[in-house]
Amino acid sequence: MRTPTVREAAEAWESLFRAQVAVMRRLSRDPAFRRLGIKEYDVLFTLSACPGGGLRLNELNDHVLLAQSSLSRLVERLDKQGLVTRESAPEDGRGIVVRLTDAGRGLQREIGRAHVREIARILDGALDSEELAALQRLTARLREHVVANHPL
Repeated sequence: MRTPTVREAAEAWESLFRAQVAVMRRLSRDPAFRRLGIKEYDVLFTLSACPGGGLRLNELNDHVLLAQSSLSRLVERLDKQGLVTRESAPEDGRGIVVRLTDAGRGLQREIGRAHVREIARILDGALDSEELAALQRLTARLREHVVANHPL
């Protein structure tokens, strides 16, 4: 396997980034996000996938594309809406654990169902099943490489 050139790496990244921007811009106009913005939904979705039912605020920050201060304010708004709770971390009392409420879980599922239908609609005709599977494998491998070899 030949190592890619700097130019090839840059062009591939630019293509991936531009595709992601185009899809995200289209998804941000999805009617599913009228009740709750896409960033807020991302937090609810991330929490819904937690095996323990909650994440410390700094752990949640590792999974979303927001600055820590923006995430804190967003979580505060979600708490006021009754979609999440903020609790002191039981281990040390200093950290904050964020958990979905029943209302938050319900809204996440409702929006999520509409969201995945819209994703399927947007991607329909762009890639076939084999290409989507290859894309998923490639992006997972890229993400794993970055996490393992280029930590923050």
